[in-house]
Amino acid sequence: MSIVAEDSPVITKTKELCAQIAEDATFRQLQSSVERFLADDAARLQYQSVHERGEELNNKQRAGIELGKSEISEFEAAREALFANEIARDFLDAQRELEGLQQEIGKYVGITIELGRVPTAEDLAESGGGCCGGGGGGGCGC
Repeated sequence: MSIVAEDSPVITKTKELCAQIAEDATFRQLQSSVERFLADDAARLQYQSVHERGEELNNKQRAGIELGKSEISEFEAAREALFANEIARDFLDAQRELEGLQQEIGKYVGITIELGRVPTAEDLAESGGGCCGGGGGGGCGC
């Protein structure tokens, strides 16, 4: 039997972990914040606008173009307005938390596969700040 077969013990335990995550009250609240954001056209548009403007400014900087004070001020004002929007702010917080959860689970699994055993707290500390830091491996494609 393959280790990734639908009825293998590893996949069975993975499904149990997924069920535990889906039932977790904090996860449900984070998911609710994401859904609330996705349902709010104004918040999504505001987020998209700030995100795109931020990318434009970053591209200009990478190209060696000096940013003007007015465009920096305008971007900062738009970003502050975004953070003042409760729906967008809750979404950004939820997004950060969910990404952290995904990274942490990936870190545990990656180190387990690398070491061939459940990682200790010391193993996790030695791995650095995730898959891209330290010698943790993890296969993030960094």
